[in-house]
Amino acid sequence: MKRPKLKKASKRLSCSKRYKIQKKVREHNRKLRKDAKKKGVGKRVKKDPGVPNSAPFKEEVLREAEQRRLQIEEEKERKRQAKKEERAQKRQKEREAARKDTEPRAKKARQDEAGKQSGKQSALDKNSKQYLCSELNKVIDASDVVIEVLDARDPLGCRCPQVEEAVLQREGNKKLLLVLSKIDLVPKENVQKWMQCLQQEFPVVAFKASTQIKDRTMQAKKSRIVASNEVLDRSRAAACFGNTSLSELLSSYTATIQKETPLRVGLVGFPNVGKSSLINSMKGILACNAGVKRGITKSMQEVHILKNVKLIDSPGIVASPSNPPASMALRSLQVDEGQESVLEAVRTLLKQCDHSQLMLQYNVPNFRNSLEFLTMLAKKRGYLQKGGVPNTEQAATAFLADWTGAKLSYHCKAPQNHSLPSYMSDAVVAEMQNGWDLNTLKTANEETLKGIKFPNEASSISFTSKGPTAGLLSVSDLSEEKPVAAAAEEDAEQNDENNEPHQTAEEAIETEASEEPQKAPLTKKPGHVQFQSVPVDINLSAVTTDDAYDFNTDFK
Repeated sequence: MKRPKLKKASKRLSCSKRYKIQKKVREHNRKLRKDAKKKGVGKRVKKDPGVPNSAPFKEEVLREAEQRRLQIEEEKERKRQAKKEERAQKRQKEREAARKDTEPRAKKARQDEAGKQSGKQSALDKNSKQYLCSELNKVIDASDVVIEVLDARDPLGCRCPQVEEAVLQREGNKKLLLVLSKIDLVPKENVQKWMQCLQQEFPVVAFKASTQIKDRTMQAKKSRIVASNEVLDRSRAAACFGNTSLSELLSSYTATIQKETPLRVGLVGFPNVGKSSLINSMKGILACNAGVKRGITKSMQEVHILKNVKLIDSPGIVASPSNPPASMALRSLQVDEGQESVLEAVRTLLKQCDHSQLMLQYNVPNFRNSLEFLTMLAKKRGYLQKGGVPNTEQAATAFLADWTGAKLSYHCKAPQNHSLPSYMSDAVVAEMQNGWDLNTLKTANEETLKGIKFPNEASSISFTSKGPTAGLLSVSDLSEEKPVAAAAEEDAEQNDENNEPHQTAEEAIETEASEEPQKAPLTKKPGHVQFQSVPVDINLSAVTTDDAYDFNTDFK
């Protein structure tokens, strides 16, 4: 009986009822055991002792038993084949009957089949550069406002002049907006300098996305323990900053232009800059797939975030092959497509960084080249193959995931003297900043920077940016020759590599290791360490480095 003052009826039973239930269960189990004993189920099957050695004609008996077993197996196989043939004949008859009934509709069936094949081909071609470029153009054409998402760790390298020029030249008076994402991975002074530099061209919004957005179908766990203070640690990945300022900015712009239909805002940028994460943070649920792997988004996707604002997700911009190797390693999908190995990409990135900062960041001793660094990193993280051999390829993949994902803290210095690009002018800058509430945006950005816990500049790796990254808007751009500036830059890099005084320490050692076998065969010289061009596992315990400081003694 349900009590009136309680939400649920009590589950407690009286003792008499509980005893009756236990008695019934015992009687039922006893009955089951008795029936099993009668049927002999519980008896253990006796093992066949076989033919004893003392039996006469033992070999003939075993031979007859083997022949009998083979005959039984052949009979089973014959029955199985007969059933298979019978089923095949039945399917053939059904197919012939269906063909007779559908002869007038054969043409329609052929058209449907052709449509399915074309659909399969289009699905297979989603990874092609032609498809990605066409989807990017669709997003630009369908958008009223285009947001270029920039990674705050390298904002200049995330800018694509071709896309910006295409947005400015399209019809419809499209607006261009810049969003600095992943600002929690960069020192605060560096973020402020980049915002001051970029605000001279376009409006800039500081943004930090949440990386713990869950799907709406997942039910949240009810926690019985509530924190005494409701103030959360704002450095956690669950916190999101900048979404309120961006939504208010877009809403105010919609009210300014007095548009009846919802404002369509397209997000463009290179892979792994945080386009899908920005949409998920604005929506509050997992509306778009996002992850560390580059190139997850393959086609445009519309998401309503407000009543009068609609965001459009786009695939990443395809980087042009004429870019410097460092830009290609961070912005392109060449590693995933197999055009470039992971080891080459890591070797290119290591050239742009300071060795001491990398040693402190990854807690490894001093290293001479990229192979030694990956070997020590693999041993540090336990990436070992059979026999304890360090898996340098797995270590290189993890290193590249740190740089392209939202984990590693590195920063690039903002330029001191700012100059407008060739496709920009003072009139274009004034037109792009017209219609936005810049004072409210400035105040909102200051509030965003106050709420985030930024890393220290000493714990962030200084990275050398290679400037804006050229992108592709059509596949026809691939057949064109490399720009003169890119070719001149490559020639300058080659000249710097050939000139030893201008090389860094790692470049000099790696070029020396690669060019030495070509000059003369290796000869044993006392007191000199010689390197071969083939990859060799470097055992740190066997190498004696008196002048190198072992960081493992202090950082464990």
